[in-house]
Amino acid sequence: MAKSEPAKKDKPHKAKKDKTKKTDRAKQKAVKSAKTPAGPLVSPLAPRGGFPALPVIKGAAFAAASAGVKYQGRTDVMLVTLAPGTTIAGTFTRSSTRAAPVLDCQAKLVSKPASDTGAAILVNSGNANAFTGAAGVTSVGAITGAVAAALSIPPARVYSASTGVIGQELPHSRIIAKLPDLCAALRPDGIGMAARAIMTTDTFPKGAFAEIEIDGVPVHISGIAKGSGMIAPDMATMLVYIFTDAKIAQPVLQKMLSRLTETTFNCITVDGDTSTSDSLMLAATGQAGATEITDLRSKGARAFQGALHAVMLDLAQQVVRDGEGATKFVTVAVSGADSDADARRVAFAIADSPLVKTAIAGEDPNWGRIVMAVGKSGAKADRDRLTICFGDVLVAEHGQVAPSYREEDGAAHMRGQDLMIKVDLGLGAGQCTVWTCDLTHRYIDINADYRS
Repeated sequence: MAKSEPAKKDKPHKAKKDKTKKTDRAKQKAVKSAKTPAGPLVSPLAPRGGFPALPVIKGAAFAAASAGVKYQGRTDVMLVTLAPGTTIAGTFTRSSTRAAPVLDCQAKLVSKPASDTGAAILVNSGNANAFTGAAGVTSVGAITGAVAAALSIPPARVYSASTGVIGQELPHSRIIAKLPDLCAALRPDGIGMAARAIMTTDTFPKGAFAEIEIDGVPVHISGIAKGSGMIAPDMATMLVYIFTDAKIAQPVLQKMLSRLTETTFNCITVDGDTSTSDSLMLAATGQAGATEITDLRSKGARAFQGALHAVMLDLAQQVVRDGEGATKFVTVAVSGADSDADARRVAFAIADSPLVKTAIAGEDPNWGRIVMAVGKSGAKADRDRLTICFGDVLVAEHGQVAPSYREEDGAAHMRGQDLMIKVDLGLGAGQCTVWTCDLTHRYIDINADYRS
């Protein structure tokens, strides 16, 4: 009996282990197939109606192609050409391990090349060309040089970006080989193809637009973005390209973009990780015929800035709605802080907390985790002045659960797709709003198998 008992235990244990392995392999296969263009899983938070019909921007043309950077048969390169006179601004990741394309774009914008020639932007997905040493710099030089030669424009007016796996040399020759096809395919209404070409783990292409009038002249803004994971302030693993036919002086364009980035793309988080590759570029072709904007205080500048903010916020929130594995879109609004900086600390402590995010995924109104996040944030806080709401449901006040709070009311709010967490610290006028999503097992599936 003593010898036979282990044998009886071993057999079912082994069978269970084999079944687990088989299940794991099935899950891995499902995740891999979900990443392919043939059948992606679309986020349940994706905007209804799909990719919007973006207005054509005079002076901009787009093309996309399949270069086989990582996957064969997948559209993975996009080219944008911009008319002479186009001014360009940009903001980028502040990661200390920035990718070679980011460093190249930053250097070119600092050098302020003359805008009297055409310009171009080339982006590839599938490979980030990050942490690739001298080879990464070589790839950027080869690509931008080839684009410059193909379009007869100065290399200083060619900007590139790469997104995908870190630490693998970029097969830039495959991209360069596609330049004749890209140049031949350029079209003013091709921005939708460009949006799809820059996707990695994204489940849907992201686009937004605005139309305004400046001095009675119609002006258009069209923007596209990619981003799904490795999303946190200092931008994120995002590529964002916004185009307008307004005429705007470059210093004014840059100030607008930098200012608006702080309340849009730098106020979102999916997983708290900052990418090596985020790039946000704004190009103003000046082809609309409206009066040039040279002063941030002018009526035209204010109108344009309002429209630009709407486009940027829309794109930023779409990135969160496509967060890897996300099923809930969450607004975290903090008020009553000692300062705006403190409000920001609290908002991100809540939005980045794995405990908070998993509670949201489980539709659990665990307000104690909100209290925890406030306390760990490092911001000035007083337990007895703290107020917490889930949507319109008052949850806690004066250092304890609110007398009117019912667990079923909090749970009902958590069952929605668009959630609101409001925290008032009761200390001052500081405030900040950030956007995040829940943390589900699907996030683990995607990132555990990302390089396969």
